[in-house]
Amino acid sequence: MSTQYVYMEKNKDVATVYFNRPEKRNGLNYEMWVTIAELMDECEQDKAVKVVVFRGVDETAFSAGADISEFKTLRYTAEGADKYNRATLIAEEKIMRLSKPTIAMIQGFCVGGGCEIAVACDFRFSDPNGKFGITPAKLGLVYNLPGTKNVVDLVGPAKAKDILYTGRLLEAEEAFRIGLIDRIYPAEEIVEKTYEYAALICKNAQFAVRGSKYIIGKVLEGETEDTPEIAKLVLDSFETEDYREGVAAFLEKRRPAFKYS
Repeated sequence: MSTQYVYMEKNKDVATVYFNRPEKRNGLNYEMWVTIAELMDECEQDKAVKVVVFRGVDETAFSAGADISEFKTLRYTAEGADKYNRATLIAEEKIMRLSKPTIAMIQGFCVGGGCEIAVACDFRFSDPNGKFGITPAKLGLVYNLPGTKNVVDLVGPAKAKDILYTGRLLEAEEAFRIGLIDRIYPAEEIVEKTYEYAALICKNAQFAVRGSKYIIGKVLEGETEDTPEIAKLVLDSFETEDYREGVAAFLEKRRPAFKYS
């Protein structure tokens, strides 16, 4: 399901989720969070989709955060705030748990809920104009645990405290230096470079890509030893058609033609 404020386009193996409220710097409202969750379900079920890219509809902003007008409507009471918060947590969880790799392509502001989406993705690519911040301390709010953990996993506890305690905005260079983002591309190249990277992932055996994502997720959850599920996943990879194709291509010195999706 797409809406006027969030919509998805698919091109070959890559799905792109666009935030489309440039007049509000892509401020996120309740409806947008619900739509994001639904689009993640669609991407999970669509075998043709191998990578998902999140971006703003233009270069002005990825997302500057929450739609502040809802603080006086839906989010003005504890009951309404709980409804809103559950929608954000569901969307965030679906991004994190998506079996397929995700990339946040960031131009301009990536603040609050926008940054929450970005840190839930596997990768964050920015142009030099990217501005990053998580600002609940400026509104008297407490940031949720999944979002906080994602930030801590990326930058460590001390830098996470700096980001959350101060609510200040970080320029792209500082965000890159502390590990909040993975790459900075020139503004005129970021679109091309992002989709080139997505294509690089798409060329590989998807059982291996998704297996790696699953295991890395378990490591971040504190797993230190093979579980029966992980052991089975590793052994199952030897039974795939793509494994046999990969070995054959290596021996024959040619590019593999993987078929799993």
